[in-house]
Amino acid sequence: MLVLLPPSESKRPGGRARPVRVDQLALAQLAPQRDRVIDALVALAADEDAAARVLKLSPRQRDDIGHNAALRTAPTLPAVDRYTGVLFDALDAKTMDAPARRWLGAHVLIHSAPFGPIGALDPIPTYRLAAGTALPGLPALRRVWAGAVTAALAAASASFILDLRSEAYVALGPVPSGVPTAYLRVVTEGPDGTVRALNHFNKHAKGALVRALALQRPRIRSLGGLRAWASAAGAGLRGADDELELLV
Repeated sequence: MLVLLPPSESKRPGGRARPVRVDQLALAQLAPQRDRVIDALVALAADEDAAARVLKLSPRQRDDIGHNAALRTAPTLPAVDRYTGVLFDALDAKTMDAPARRWLGAHVLIHSAPFGPIGALDPIPTYRLAAGTALPGLPALRRVWAGAVTAALAAASASFILDLRSEAYVALGPVPSGVPTAYLRVVTEGPDGTVRALNHFNKHAKGALVRALALQRPRIRSLGGLRAWASAAGAGLRGADDELELLV
C-alpha cells in the first residue's frame, strides 16, 4: 500500500547542513519538474515585492521569501519532520521508533508543490508555495505536475493507493487509472443520522490514521486488506470502493 498525504503550510525551521538533491528524492523521474519549479521560486525571490504579491504573503510572512531564495543551499529535514500543523502534529513522527519511521519512509508520499510527491523521510528545506500559486515564467502548476506525477505513480507499481490529499493536490497528480485506489473523507454523524464533512478534525483524523498504520505496520495490499485492518483496529471506515469515509 502507498499512502498519499498533503503537505502543510507551516514548517519546522532548521535542519542538517545537507542541501536538497532533487535526483535523490522519491520518484526520481520528477527531477526535471522539480528543477523547473525550484528555479522559478528562486528567481521570484530576487524581487521581494513581487514575491510577496505572487505568494500572497503578509508583512510578517516575508521571511519565507528568503527561504525560497535559499532552496538550493538551505538545511534540510526529513519531510515528515519538516511539516507541522494539525495533520503532522497528530502523526507525531518524531516520537516513533525506528521501525515505524521506516514504514513511513517505505509507504508514505507527501505531495508538495515545489518537489511533487516526496518520501516521508526525504530531506527537504523549508519553503513557501501553495498548490494554486501561479509562478512567473511557468505554466500553471497543474500543467507542470499532473501528467508527470500520474506517470510516476504508475511506475511505482503500488498494489493499492490510499489518497489522503486535499483536492488541490489531487489536481497536481491524479492517481493513474487502473491502479486500485480509495480517496478518504473524514465525516461525523449527527443524532439524526446526518453526515457532514469535517475540516480541522479531518486533518487530525488523517494524521492519527497514518500514525496507527505506522505503529502497527499491517501488510495491506488491497482495499479489502485496509477494511479488515480498520475493522480490527476499531477505525470507523466505510463507503464505496473508490471513496471512503472515516467516521469520527
